[in-house]
Amino acid sequence: MRIVSDTSYAPDANFAAGANGKQELFDAAAADFEGFWADQARERITWAKPFSQTLDWSNAPFAKWFADGQLNVAYNCVDRHVEAGNGDRVAIHFEGDQGDTRTITYADLQKEVSKTANALSELGIGKGDRVAIYMPMIPETVFTMLACARLGAPHSVVFGGFSADALHTRIVDADATVVVTTDGQWRRGKPAPLKAAVDESLTRGEHPVKHVLVVKRTDSEVRWNDDIDKWWHDVVDRQSDQHTPEPVDAEHPLFILYTSGTTGKPKGILHTSGGYLTQAAYTNSIVHDVHPESDVYWCTADVGWVTGHSYIVYGPLANGATQVLYEGTPDTPHQGRWWEIVQKYGVTILYTAPTAIRTFMKWGAEIPAKYDLSSIRVLGSVGEPINPEAWRWYRKNIGGDKAPIVDTWWQTETGAIMISPLPGLTTLEPGSAQRPIPGISAEILDDEGNPLTEPEQVGYLVLTKPWPSMLRTIWGDDQRYQDTYWSRFGPKYYFAGDGAKYDADGNIWLLGRVDDVMNVSGHRLSTAEIESALVSHESVAEAAVVGASDETTGQAVCAFVILREGFADNGDDTVQELRNHVAKEIGPIAKPRQIMVVPELPKTRSGKIMRRLLKDVAENREVGDVTTLADSTVMNLIQAGLKKD
Repeated sequence: MRIVSDTSYAPDANFAAGANGKQELFDAAAADFEGFWADQARERITWAKPFSQTLDWSNAPFAKWFADGQLNVAYNCVDRHVEAGNGDRVAIHFEGDQGDTRTITYADLQKEVSKTANALSELGIGKGDRVAIYMPMIPETVFTMLACARLGAPHSVVFGGFSADALHTRIVDADATVVVTTDGQWRRGKPAPLKAAVDESLTRGEHPVKHVLVVKRTDSEVRWNDDIDKWWHDVVDRQSDQHTPEPVDAEHPLFILYTSGTTGKPKGILHTSGGYLTQAAYTNSIVHDVHPESDVYWCTADVGWVTGHSYIVYGPLANGATQVLYEGTPDTPHQGRWWEIVQKYGVTILYTAPTAIRTFMKWGAEIPAKYDLSSIRVLGSVGEPINPEAWRWYRKNIGGDKAPIVDTWWQTETGAIMISPLPGLTTLEPGSAQRPIPGISAEILDDEGNPLTEPEQVGYLVLTKPWPSMLRTIWGDDQRYQDTYWSRFGPKYYFAGDGAKYDADGNIWLLGRVDDVMNVSGHRLSTAEIESALVSHESVAEAAVVGASDETTGQAVCAFVILREGFADNGDDTVQELRNHVAKEIGPIAKPRQIMVVPELPKTRSGKIMRRLLKDVAENREVGDVTTLADSTVMNLIQAGLKKD
């Protein structure tokens, strides 16, 4: 069983000479783990009160990093750059869905964040109070997050695609007294309601909300409650643009970010201030190779997810970077929209998801070819393993066959990048996240918890040492934190929930959630590996694979594929050709029992494929909750196609 990859890419000598990520970092981290992280914290963060203790792991698995130090996260992301004489540097190039733009310098950002902090103070928010943020990708969202950090008020950002029920659960669990939202959000050129979901969420039962602060974004009609609703322009615009940030302890909560549990209520992942900011800034520097004085950086994630927290708001702004903030979708008003933005701003670093890359592959290389993408010097991938075919397409068509790709593995829980190539140092292997970055320790274990070292043995990825940006607990539920992350292999190992293996060169290949590792006739097969094999066929743009119950083999491979433009679905001939292709790439045991050609796959608004819905279809069950899908009608099309078969 192997992932085929016939080409690796050595680092360019000129790039390596100026790269932030050097071999010395590995050497320093290996020689003195705690000393290494202390150096990163002192070098990258401005402390209001210096720390004397780096790590307190005496109450494992509850970590404290830099605990006796004090800092203010917003000061580190904004004020210190202005004080250093960089107030005129652009912090954010905003591109709106409607073609509207804003250029926000660090001096502008300081004023806007200060006004927002003063407004939240007026609404009763102080140190330790929670604020829920339910907003689209607009500058006011960033202002609000930083204003919360300025006050020492933990924020809980709820993705703007979530339902009223999901929002209510998160507001109540965090005990948030203020919700910041917008009247609506632009989606593909049309306004969609947003405040309406807040209104609805507040009818779901008891809640702690005292004020709802509303940004006017779409001029949509909204229901208004004078007792709690307030317009942003009425409250924020009249505030002073002066505000003194308050230092907090390094372990003071910075934010809660909810992730869906497999069962039960969502998990409120708690991140604190000093350790999180240290690792977010460090990884943005060494992995993305951000040089703030010259780069234009663009992370295409939504701030509703951890990628937007760490690599739009906190990491890049702590480093004083210039970045693009984009509200719209990749195909509005046309399929070249992203490349138009890259060309306009001279974007040098692009960080996006494999789902987006595979979509661009499906649309065709002739679209990016129309634009000048020569400014790009680093490409990044995040969110799920990227198959080698998409990796090479990305490098060739977006990176001009020269830009290194950093394929990053990390989670909401880890807070920052953990496993990734360093672009000036690593010989790149398409499809592999490769090695833990300096300061991070990981292993792959078998079912009994023994380390695996042989190539191609599929096991469980674990982290073996604490790290600064790690989650501190699940909000309000320490026991669930221990049970979820520290029980599978005992308290020494953080179990990430992902399957992985080494290749012959010692590179780590992530194979998706262990739930996505199938057992077919006693053979452990990775859904990611089979998807990669399918996408390596010239006709396939994207694939999703699930394991369905099978009386004979235990589990059987079921695949759903989208064909590239120009390739026709020839029924049984297409299916047979693809089944044989998988057998050739991996082996006969991996040959899918069933392949269905579909027009689209069920995806969340963040681009993640909802494989559990496909599993429902493959096992002839009623399809589960589709409220988080970008387009819930996709499942109807898939089910209708199956019935025809």
